[in-house]
Amino acid sequence: MNYVSVGDMAQAYQLRQHNVQLKTTLTQLTEEVVTGVQTDIGRAVGGDFTALAAIDHSLNTLESYGRVATEAQLFSGTMQGALDLVQTLATEIGPSLVSAATNSSPTLVATTTSDAVQRFEAAISALNTNVAGRYVFSGNAVDTKPLASADDILAALGAAISTETTAPGIVSAVEAWFSAPTGSGGFSDLAYAGSASALGAMRITEGEAIELNVTAQDATIRDTLMGFALAALVSADMVPSGSDARSGLTQAAGERLITADSNLTVLRAKIGATEGRIADAQVENRNQSASLKLARQSLIEADPYDTATALEAIKTQIETLYKLTSRLSALSLADYL
Repeated sequence: MNYVSVGDMAQAYQLRQHNVQLKTTLTQLTEEVVTGVQTDIGRAVGGDFTALAAIDHSLNTLESYGRVATEAQLFSGTMQGALDLVQTLATEIGPSLVSAATNSSPTLVATTTSDAVQRFEAAISALNTNVAGRYVFSGNAVDTKPLASADDILAALGAAISTETTAPGIVSAVEAWFSAPTGSGGFSDLAYAGSASALGAMRITEGEAIELNVTAQDATIRDTLMGFALAALVSADMVPSGSDARSGLTQAAGERLITADSNLTVLRAKIGATEGRIADAQVENRNQSASLKLARQSLIEADPYDTATALEAIKTQIETLYKLTSRLSALSLADYL
């Protein structure tokens, strides 16, 4: 009978190899127990990655929609905050301007219109708000501040009303300047530096895109700024010095700012409706993502009972290997003889 003999070095190598294999398997099984996912994805899907790839693609797409929706939410929220401040500034000073004009008190007119100048500057600052380096009221030109300073606007208005000597004439000239089309040397050319094109649509779900197309050139915003500007012209003494003219312009400014309250409410409601759609889209995206993640998990999950059983078996094999190694290493020539 022939015997196959294994040398000591070969035997030691085999033991080390078995030890590495068992430890590798132990690590894999431990990971599966902790994560609940099989380490060999190919075996889990039977070599067919079609369903898994489709789920991963859908999850990546939903993640992109989620980022766009978050950006849209931040953008629209910034718009709401700015318009809320502008509306507050207008509604607080409008009645005071009308009251000052009605009383025909030069001191009261001067005090109230001076307050309106500060509010004019604050309103422009609010409309020039940017978030994450993007100006929200500049349309497509998000890298450009939409409005010129209050001083620059008043200087341009001063030139536009230079030939007018009555309150109605000045009001008409200011209205014409604010409503002048692009290329006519009015608001659109000298005060508004943003884009004539609104911000592009933002896709927030597979089948829905929203538009945040309010710019500082919006008619409601221009009418509000017009009310502030009329009062500022009075405060800067850029109108006839007669009390009747100053009172008339102050009243016109107050009336426009009072009207602006309801118009701004409508404008903000429009943005609010868009905010609601964004919130709904975020919920929809999260629900779809959760469903897809459950489906993905079901494809590659590791059976907890089978994994725990295999893990226990591997531990037993490792213990047996250690005992065998210990006994073999304890053999000596004297014991053999």
